[in-house]
Amino acid sequence: MTDLSQLGVQKRSGGCLSQQLAHHATTTTFDAIPRAALAAAKLFLLDTLAVAWAGSDAPGCREAHQLLADEGGRPDATAWAYGGRLPLPAAAFINGMTSAALDYDALGRDSPVHVNVTVLPAAFAVAERQRASGRDFLAALIIGSDIMCRMGVSASHPHRGWSYTSVLGVFGAAAAAARLLRLDTPTTQHAIGLAFIQASGTQQANIEPSLTKRMLSAFAARGGVYAAMLAAHGITAPNEVIEGKFGLYRLYQDGDIAQLMNGLGTRFHSGDLSIKKYPSCGCNHTAIEATLKLVQRYDLEPDDVVSIKVTVPPYTNRIVGGPYDPSGDAQVAAQFNIRYSIACALVRRRLGLAEIQASAARDPAIAAHIGKVSVEVDEAQTGERGPVVVEMHTHRHGDISYRVDHVSGSVEAPLSEAEIDEKVRECLGLGVRPLDRSRIDLLYARVKEIEQISDMSAFLEGIC
Repeated sequence: MTDLSQLGVQKRSGGCLSQQLAHHATTTTFDAIPRAALAAAKLFLLDTLAVAWAGSDAPGCREAHQLLADEGGRPDATAWAYGGRLPLPAAAFINGMTSAALDYDALGRDSPVHVNVTVLPAAFAVAERQRASGRDFLAALIIGSDIMCRMGVSASHPHRGWSYTSVLGVFGAAAAAARLLRLDTPTTQHAIGLAFIQASGTQQANIEPSLTKRMLSAFAARGGVYAAMLAAHGITAPNEVIEGKFGLYRLYQDGDIAQLMNGLGTRFHSGDLSIKKYPSCGCNHTAIEATLKLVQRYDLEPDDVVSIKVTVPPYTNRIVGGPYDPSGDAQVAAQFNIRYSIACALVRRRLGLAEIQASAARDPAIAAHIGKVSVEVDEAQTGERGPVVVEMHTHRHGDISYRVDHVSGSVEAPLSEAEIDEKVRECLGLGVRPLDRSRIDLLYARVKEIEQISDMSAFLEGIC
């Protein structure tokens, strides 16, 4: 039998890992959460609600919402952009799906986890049903997100191909839901164990573009809610679901317990996220940025460019480096292909929401330049989104190049308040039920003063 030390896993005293995480989820007080983590949670709440609004009419989302609405059931929680209420797990599912649909949501700094499209829909739905206070909701959101981020950071290279957002997100969603249900530590530990039983999801949905990609977070959000609800009804689960013989670290991904547990309860990873600048897979962002820099610096016209080479880390190549084929789900194909991203940035001098619509994904003017792009892999690079170097051979300027190390919106390259505000307001003005300026302003005010809200079931009143 493989020793834990051979997996980079080190044993830790104080009980099994799920027990320690459950203790963190149930006993960490609101006052122990740093102000920076609270501020980040508000920012990501606003950003995620915005991208969910814009994503509500993305392919597959209307259909999924209609299915859930037709099933009916107890009106526990709001289907954000659609209005109306659904049963708790259904609300978590559809809000998780619309949040992820445009791939415009915040992403992890040190691991490929999309936290807020998983933990937030679960926490928000439970908070509405439980009529929790804004303080209790924020605490649950931050702690559940912290657990998911920690699991992402602890995962060792090389990645095996599981979707971290869904496999790890179900744990964070379960922890947040359990806290809002006011479960004790032993019961929350069972919720975490039940989350593991539901952990699933693969990056095959990334490299073979399909609408299931935008459902990975939805299944995890719903699974986390179910896990907490089942535990609340007395359903038990294994203890060593992370470090055990057939646990997460043995079956799914090697992991480092020291990283998982370091600073638990004092350092919150939930703020270590990047607000996305482009509605595209994060692995495309550095290449988009480099292309736009060259276009702007040299005032390039598409026909100026003879050929383009983009040098990327292995992980980036795996996720977005394949051939471009928009014949199926065109929007997903555009979001997960570096060749399209570069050609689009060259032709349209931007990559916004209009550039991931099917009409753009199949635009002959962009398609004419996709074949100019070749992808080279730098095996020495271990980053997930950079560094990336875009080199162009041009008629007017000869050989030119630009290197980008960090994704825009990250801690190293943050977006301005004006850029974030522009993104949020644009997104909230889209989707199946666009918000007008007065309702957007009301949402801003609610998020800003969320600690003062006594009943989260009223949070969206007057907005949707």
